[in-house]
Amino acid sequence: MELVKRLMPLTLLILSCLAELTMAEAEGNSSCSVTLGGANMAETHKAMILQLNPSENCTWTIERPENKSIRIIFSYIQLDPDGSCESENIKVFDGTSSNGPLLGQVCSKNDYVPVFESSASTLTFQIVTDSARIQRTVFVFYYFFSPNTSIPNCGGYLDTLEGSFTSPNYPNPHPELAYCVWHIQVEKGYKIKLNFKEIFLEIDKQCKFDFLAIYDGPSTNSGLIGQVCGRVTPTFESSSNSLTVVLSTDYANSYRGFSASYTSIYAENINTTSLTCSSDRMRVIISKSYLEAFNSNGNTLQLKDPTCRPKLSNVVEFSIPLNGCGTIRKVEDQSITYTNIITFSASSPSEVITRQKQLQIIVKCEMEHNSTVGLIYITEDDVIQNQNALGKYNTSMALFESDSFEKTILESPYYVDLNQTLFVQVSLHTSDPNLVVFLDTCRASPTSDLASPTYDLIKSGCSRDETCKVYPLFGHYGRFQFNAFKFLRSLSSVYLQCKVLICDSSDYQSRCSQGCVSRSKRDISSYKWRTDSIIGPIRLKRDRSASGNSGFQHETHAEETPNQPFNSLHLFSFMVLVLNVVIVATITVRHFVNQQAYYKYQKLQNY
Repeated sequence: MELVKRLMPLTLLILSCLAELTMAEAEGNSSCSVTLGGANMAETHKAMILQLNPSENCTWTIERPENKSIRIIFSYIQLDPDGSCESENIKVFDGTSSNGPLLGQVCSKNDYVPVFESSASTLTFQIVTDSARIQRTVFVFYYFFSPNTSIPNCGGYLDTLEGSFTSPNYPNPHPELAYCVWHIQVEKGYKIKLNFKEIFLEIDKQCKFDFLAIYDGPSTNSGLIGQVCGRVTPTFESSSNSLTVVLSTDYANSYRGFSASYTSIYAENINTTSLTCSSDRMRVIISKSYLEAFNSNGNTLQLKDPTCRPKLSNVVEFSIPLNGCGTIRKVEDQSITYTNIITFSASSPSEVITRQKQLQIIVKCEMEHNSTVGLIYITEDDVIQNQNALGKYNTSMALFESDSFEKTILESPYYVDLNQTLFVQVSLHTSDPNLVVFLDTCRASPTSDLASPTYDLIKSGCSRDETCKVYPLFGHYGRFQFNAFKFLRSLSSVYLQCKVLICDSSDYQSRCSQGCVSRSKRDISSYKWRTDSIIGPIRLKRDRSASGNSGFQHETHAEETPNQPFNSLHLFSFMVLVLNVVIVATITVRHFVNQQAYYKYQKLQNY
């Protein structure tokens, strides 16, 4: 009995704590259901301001019998800034419950305005908060819409160096329940400067109702750099060559909307000129400050073909194709060069003299070993300046389904059967139609770094494998086929590497035209146009089935032994159960001992 007395206070303390915990949980659930409602909502549109308590778990379902989709916008979110996304978040599900597909998750660390769309007429969202006692506010706005209907001039793609766009109906009031997205993308190397000439939207401190959202990137998942409304005229600048603008409006208070324009800013500092050479074009950048000495802003510059005009921004850019705009192609001593000239537009025929400096920029790209070298000769009053640039031929290698080479195999790794015929193509990406691709050497290896052991399929343009067939020269494509194999005492993966030569198609004495020759009969040590292409891995199908079974067994094992959290309620229940067992056992033992003592010392009565 003494032991029971000592254990009773501990038991009461544990039971008190358990009751307090249960009461707190019930209190949180009741406040969620009473204050926030949590009921199904059937309006065509609705705006809600949700004031959330600590430790809540609330779910709302939006549904209508109509065949429409739902767009839900969380335009203002104030959650625990120190909370993790696991303990405090908003989840949106496609369907009538949280068992439906997850459309997305939002927490305090998200840097965008969350917008989700259902696939049908039902949508569910759930808000879970942690135990921190702070103010939490979420503004939710949703409405039903038909995916097949669109608002004219609502969003689009803009890809010129400069342009302008407005809200639908501008300058008249913008439409209600509009969600418009404009994607702006300019050429690489540029940034975007966006200027709003006018914004006239509903005024609100948090911009919850009608707003513009500007994202620093190609989509609404990029970083948010501004959310504006009311009457302002802000300016934004991207960090890259893409920017996204979103207009979102609700069902009331429509005003003029907005008018915006954008320009491109070349990101690098150019003192005079810059040249880059690629497989299909020469790119020349000329500083406008450099042109000021010639009293020009770039409008009067032209190529040998005057119809090819430059693009003007904070710099002047010429994008010169290798096979157009007057570009001259020259083959000499195993070297291919492309040349064009930039000059001022011709003066009027009636003019005889000039007192202005004359500018001539000679642009030259020379193709070298696995790269290209660019040269600019700038002549002004017999003064010549030189600049160099580097580039390379752009090649790629791919597997195809058949010898028609029409359908590319995108699967990686590609699983095949032993002795299956594989079709390989190396492609040269260039605008110059007078080049051909020649497969000099193609070898296989079981590793991606092409380490030993290796196996030659093609060497010196000659087939070294009995199943390998090299196709004739075919413009920008080098093609061959072979039967699949595996390396002995190695992994089943196979990687291919091809060394490619690029030749002038009109030169019948070039290495490409010679075809298969022995190494002793040729010398390509000084050959200038070589490049490598690698593809892989190629694996046997039985390896895929083996790895699939392994993954399935591992997944089943994980399901059989889930790692479930052991929360405080389970702990208290277990402790109470153990204490009850101890108390009952103690009483039973004590009673049994007393009974034995009674029977042991009882005296027999005399009869």
